[in-house]
Amino acid sequence: MALTTRFHDHRLMITSPDHLRLTIVCPPPAEGVVQVRPIVNGQDLLDAMVPGGVGAASYQGVGPRYLLGQGVPLQAASTPHEVRLALSGCGVEECCGALYVTVSRSGDQVVWAGWRDPGRQDVDVPELRFTAAQYEAEVLRAGMDRGWEWPGGVVAELLETGLRKREDWLRGWDCEVEGVWASRHDPDRIHVVLCHPRDRADANVPWLQFGIPLPLSAEAPSAQAERFEAQLTAGDPRATAEVWGGSHDAEQLGYPWPPVDPLSI
Repeated sequence: MALTTRFHDHRLMITSPDHLRLTIVCPPPAEGVVQVRPIVNGQDLLDAMVPGGVGAASYQGVGPRYLLGQGVPLQAASTPHEVRLALSGCGVEECCGALYVTVSRSGDQVVWAGWRDPGRQDVDVPELRFTAAQYEAEVLRAGMDRGWEWPGGVVAELLETGLRKREDWLRGWDCEVEGVWASRHDPDRIHVVLCHPRDRADANVPWLQFGIPLPLSAEAPSAQAERFEAQLTAGDPRATAEVWGGSHDAEQLGYPWPPVDPLSI
């Protein structure tokens, strides 16, 4: 059964161009994470994907710095490109899934099509077509809303931008940057998240997810990001990183799983 029956039924009633609203949800620090929620024709797209948001199939919107930050992935161009709109469950795509859409510009319309989820085969979302003028104005408006930012989030964004440019360093240690995570619930640190090995096109290849916690200070965000980048790129990041996850056969890569704390069971 497809995950999107409710959205399909709602979409069949729409005959005019689709309408997009990007809502930035910024709950209190202890009650959730900042998300971009695409509201299409007045309906929350991610909520509609799974009626009731049941279990690990429920989607969580991606943060505004990924969708509206540098490069503005949500902007449309004549060359189609894929954008990740949401994560599900634990945040590891191959484990719990993610929602991707291909964004393109076609004349005076912006098209969302080619929906996929690496963790599922039953994603069935109809093609969406927005008036380009309305779509572009909404992406610009949402991008100018910076009320959700906090110092740790700015450090994380600057650091991630810098690390992604260090292809020589990443290639040398066979890693790729999954992201630099920042949480208002834990404002005193950020986490660099790496995946190893780099090329995981073959689903049967063992892989690992590493996490590197970095304590924040009262320095300016730009100074902290520069310091962290220099610190990380000085050597092998895997040497001090924590194993966060990976495939069931990941120990073949030579990194044992961390011991289980009996108190956490």
